Amino acid sequence: MKKHLQHFIFSVISEIADQLNQETYVIGGFVRDLILNRPSPDIDVVTVGNGIQLAEMVAKKLGPNINVSVFKTFGTAMLKYQSLEVEFVGARKESYNEDSRKPMVENGTLEEDQNRRDFTINALAICINSSRFGELIDPFGGIQDIENKIIRTPLEPGITFSDDPLRMMRAIRFATQLGFTIEEKTLEAISLNKNRINIISKERIGEELNKIILSDKPSVGFKLLDKTGLLELIFPELHRMKGRTEVNGIGHKDNFYHTLEVLDRIVPNTNNLWLRWSALLHDIAKPATKKYTPEFGWTFYSHNFVGAKMVPALFKKMKFPMNEKMKYVQKIVELHMRPIVLSEEEVTDSAIRRLLFEAGDDIDDLMTLCEADITSKNPEKVRKYYGNFQLVRQKLKDLEERDHIRNFQPPVTGETIMEVFGLAPCREVGLIKSAIKDAILDGIIPNQHDPAYQFMLKKGKELGLTPVVNQ
Repeated sequence: MKKHLQHFIFSVISEIADQLNQETYVIGGFVRDLILNRPSPDIDVVTVGNGIQLAEMVAKKLGPNINVSVFKTFGTAMLKYQSLEVEFVGARKESYNEDSRKPMVENGTLEEDQNRRDFTINALAICINSSRFGELIDPFGGIQDIENKIIRTPLEPGITFSDDPLRMMRAIRFATQLGFTIEEKTLEAISLNKNRINIISKERIGEELNKIILSDKPSVGFKLLDKTGLLELIFPELHRMKGRTEVNGIGHKDNFYHTLEVLDRIVPNTNNLWLRWSALLHDIAKPATKKYTPEFGWTFYSHNFVGAKMVPALFKKMKFPMNEKMKYVQKIVELHMRPIVLSEEEVTDSAIRRLLFEAGDDIDDLMTLCEADITSKNPEKVRKYYGNFQLVRQKLKDLEERDHIRNFQPPVTGETIMEVFGLAPCREVGLIKSAIKDAILDGIIPNQHDPAYQFMLKKGKELGLTPVVNQ
């Protein structure tokens, strides 16, 4: 393993570890990713001794501008060097109380430290002391599990997951990110211990969900969450989308699997976490709006509007940011049917202007979602939708260049209206502003000051208003 540890920082850590006469190892995800040839800027260093002292001496050796962040409560220290983030900790053993994932920690040996690791592939260690530099310590067959693409716990999986239930989410996340399979006993233990997830904070669960969503094939993770019973506990709104209902021989597709297909389809086209969340939530209100009538069959009327109203509560529950990111997801969910409707009907300039006005700078993201939402198995239908979406995209481009509707600002302001007609803020000002906006969006007048000003005068006259003198 020596060839993998050529970076200058390893020789510095090795030198200081020898000075302190402390066994010191690179351990965990960095070692795993070395073997998998995955980039990893985060290095975990475990030493049989004082990790904070080791970090401070390494920083001093690296140069005067290297700062060490010390976390005495956890016995850890962290420094940043070039593009790397290195965390130092003393080897330790852990024990747990039933109502908490926070362990009671004692100093321990390397063996005890490896025993507490979540999975065999994360329990690999490489010695960096000069006498054994590059020696791999693999007590649980982690290398074999990497070769076989297996996620497995070092010790009995029921104990591992009961001690720290977040590891159940991590198992599913690693399987999703790495394309690995969770070993049978390990997967069974997740199902048996699923209720333990209730002691985990919503923030930590949300972090794992985000990592699953940002993977190359997030559907793998959500199917595993469902299979183990975790999904119903942590994300019941998504779980409720499962199932195919049939009445009088007429069924509708399983919205859960459709949603996962849409999410996978959008992945190659965006790394935007919140657009991917929009894909996951775009049909979230279908269970609440599902209705069957003999006349129309299955309908989900207004599911986009109901779904948009669900977004703030979902974000709040998951401890996600209640800011413009939430509003972005809300907007995409609410508007996701609009381009689809346009693609099924004649595409009018007025409809395109209104879509541009409401979507603003997020119009391209909205179209990306709508194209991912084409999951029909009918090739003719797919060709029709794609062709119409291309027409919608071209019209959006042409109208934006001509009419400048995106992030529309009215060419005549409310202040101008009040000044011209001698008004204080009132209902009539709002009516005139709305009328100008609608006239521009409907193509009655161009998006320019003079035509809008003349339209304002005409609308004011209809409302019985008279311009003040000298206007």
